[in-house]
Amino acid sequence: MRTIEEMGERAREAAAVLAAAGSREKDRGLAAIAAALREHTGEILAANGLDTARAAEAGTRPAMLDRLTLTGERVEAIARAVEEIIALPDPVGRVDRGGVRPNGLSITRLRVPLGVVGIIYEARPNVTADAAALCLKSGNACILRGGKEAISTNLALAGIMGRALEQAGLPAGAVQLMENTDRESARQMMRANGLIDVLIPRGGAGLIQAVVEGSTVPVIQTGVGNCHVYVDSPCDLGMAVEIIENAKCSRPSVCNAAETLLVHREVAEAFLPMAKAALDRYSVQLRGCPEARRILGEGVLPATGEDYAAEFNDFILAVRVVDSIEEAIRHIRRYSTGHSEAIVTGDYGHSQQFIRQVDAAAVYVNASTRFTDGGEFGLGAEIGISTQKLHARGPMGLEELTTTKYVVLGSGQIR
Repeated sequence: MRTIEEMGERAREAAAVLAAAGSREKDRGLAAIAAALREHTGEILAANGLDTARAAEAGTRPAMLDRLTLTGERVEAIARAVEEIIALPDPVGRVDRGGVRPNGLSITRLRVPLGVVGIIYEARPNVTADAAALCLKSGNACILRGGKEAISTNLALAGIMGRALEQAGLPAGAVQLMENTDRESARQMMRANGLIDVLIPRGGAGLIQAVVEGSTVPVIQTGVGNCHVYVDSPCDLGMAVEIIENAKCSRPSVCNAAETLLVHREVAEAFLPMAKAALDRYSVQLRGCPEARRILGEGVLPATGEDYAAEFNDFILAVRVVDSIEEAIRHIRRYSTGHSEAIVTGDYGHSQQFIRQVDAAAVYVNASTRFTDGGEFGLGAEIGISTQKLHARGPMGLEELTTTKYVVLGSGQIR
């Protein structure tokens, strides 16, 4: 088992090779990875079966078990996501801006790789392939540290991708996985200054907070998702039902799923029974304010402040009736994690007020929060959803995995 120092040195050597590689070389490596994933689907599924069996035995919740589980179709989707990255423009070497100064100096700003990207994540094995592919295309080496729940799957994926890169003439050290999944391995990555250039945590609030607070390596903070859907007055109530059903129920375990439903008092009597009928098909547990409970009956549990602050990652939804759009915005401002927020409205002025006053990486008008995703935004697979405001915000694709370098050409100028 390699130490973080050994892995870091190997990654830095690989990063130097990737920084000098052209788009064709990197795309050849990505194509080799996609082909290898398909060729070794049986090996991947066998490893994933070990992980899911352990998780089921440990009593893992169904929604979280779904995040862990791979099928032949999901492996194919992962391979297709890698191929979609091939088709995306390579940001490395692009000139952001440039010009000639009065003294004759030519100054341009180029996009360049970050170097070595460390990623700490939990039970989502697709992240292993997505992160590796995005890092490769953007010229970065990566050191991955997944959760113990998916260790068998992640080891299989990392091994397959490393061998594919070697066959394509690129260093296998460009994609490395930490085999140790204890907390000490995460702490080692957080302290690997000089070996890892940036650290990206992907997972629940506890993981992200631990990395942000404990790391001396620069961190890009990603996506705890306490997302809201606000149903305004006036609005198309049928459309609102479809939006909240999709936002909550299509995949409740992901960060862009809705966790709180806010409803204007003027439409609450008509809308809430319609919404409950749709959500009941998925056995969604509702936790509501006194007014929501009055309208829907005692089957709705009382909501607490903790419920409004929670990322449930499950078929649970907090509900609150509000008197105005201003009250809805105040609620969102208090409890939002800055991920994705939606308004369903037929009032153009209200839509613009919501856009201006709600502070989030993605703000939706008359659409589900489930679209906050690199693929849906046309970025290809994403490395994560950034909820911070420096360097990157929202879905992070290829460009967000680069930084800039100034190139200055002179003819003997001195200052």
